[in-house]
Amino acid sequence: MKARFKYRIYPAPGQKARLAKLFGCVRVVWNDSLACCQEKYRLGQKKPTNSELQKLFITQAKKTEDKEWLSEVSVVPLQQSLNDLNQAYQNFFSSTKGQRKARAIKPPKFKTRKSKQTARFTLRGFKVHQDKVYLAKIGKLKVAWSRKLPSEPSSVTVIKDSANRYFLSFVVEIQPETLPKTDNSVGIDLGIKTFATLSNGQKIDAPKPLKKRIKKYRKLSKSLSKKLKDLKDMKKLG
Repeated sequence: MKARFKYRIYPAPGQKARLAKLFGCVRVVWNDSLACCQEKYRLGQKKPTNSELQKLFITQAKKTEDKEWLSEVSVVPLQQSLNDLNQAYQNFFSSTKGQRKARAIKPPKFKTRKSKQTARFTLRGFKVHQDKVYLAKIGKLKVAWSRKLPSEPSSVTVIKDSANRYFLSFVVEIQPETLPKTDNSVGIDLGIKTFATLSNGQKIDAPKPLKKRIKKYRKLSKSLSKKLKDLKDMKKLG
């Protein structure tokens, strides 16, 4: 079973600049490919395959004067960006055909600078060290290891959120936890006054945050009224 483990990272100023360039390149490759797919659809033509998109918007784009700067970042996250676009389209097509039991999936959208920025590396593009993680053409990033990785990660996604914080999100393989067998079972009846009543007779009271807040509001309101009255009296004396 696959799971994600997320950690805060603290890039140096130079690394932040290289990450900004990487996020920009990933965004351009995604957006150019998505625009091409939409244009093909508008013309009634088939969506280009993933390999065709990679050839057009990575391999050949690097040879042009307008997009030669794509060579300044690792090719791995650029390729993964188009893999993700391909998967997004597959999920959308499955959803429109009713092949997905989950909620309806919308078609892929263009990426913007204001949204969360991501770039995904597979094993070819990163290496985990004792206290740092190396990303290709970015360098070794300082990681706040809040917990140990349970196994070797198969991929890592570097993330910059809207609060300008940076994270690494690892995909690892974990063993599902097997709970001990038991013959005991308890029925639960949810209510309004009582949050839950168990079949063994135990009752769990519902939390009442509003009632507590009202009491606090009344107390603060009385305190404010007294202060305003004292302030008026001082003005009269003055």
